[in-house]
Amino acid sequence: MSLLAFSKLAWALGVAAWFVMRLPFERKARRMKVADARHRTAREMALLSISTLGLGIIPAVYAATGFPRALSYAPSVMQVAAGVLVFLAALWLFRRTHAQLGRYWSVTLEIKDSHELITTGVYRTVRHPMYSAFFLWALAQALLLPNLVAGLSGLVGFGILFFFRVGREEQMMREAFGAQYDAYMARTKRIIPGVY
Repeated sequence: MSLLAFSKLAWALGVAAWFVMRLPFERKARRMKVADARHRTAREMALLSISTLGLGIIPAVYAATGFPRALSYAPSVMQVAAGVLVFLAALWLFRRTHAQLGRYWSVTLEIKDSHELITTGVYRTVRHPMYSAFFLWALAQALLLPNLVAGLSGLVGFGILFFFRVGREEQMMREAFGAQYDAYMARTKRIIPGVY
C-alpha cells in the first residue's frame, strides 16, 4: 500500500470511528425533551452544511477520486504519522466530551429539560472541548490528505461554523445558567486550555 493510500484510509477510518462513537449518544439525546432550541434557523443549517462540506464531502471526493489533482503534493511519513496521532487525540477528546455531556449533548444549539452545566473532566479546562475535538479532526485532515483544497477544507469549514456559532451558544448558556455560567467563563478558555 502506498503512503498516499494509507493516509486516505487513515482519514476514512477516523471519520467512520467518529460517527460510530456518536450514534449511541444521538439516540440518548433524542429521548430528552428540549427546553430551548435555537437550531431551526436558516443560519444554523447553513453553518452545519458548510462544516459538513469541509469535514466530509470535499475530503471524501478527494479520497475517492484524487480531485483536484493539480493541488496535490506528495505526503511525508512524518506528516502522515502526525495526522494519525492528531486524529487519535481528536477521537479520544470527542469520546470524553460525549461521555461527560451524556444526555445533554446535541449537534445543534439546544438546552434540554433539567439541563445541568457540566464543568468537570475535560470541561474543567475548556468550555467547548467538542469544538476542540473538531479542530483536531480538521488538523488531522490537513495532515492526512495531501491536497491544498481537501486538506484545508476542514479547517475552513469548521472554522466558519465555530466563529459564527460559539458566541450565540455562549449567550444561550448565559441565559440558561446565569451567574454560574459567567463564573465558569471567567475560569476557563473556549477551546485551548490556558490560551483561547
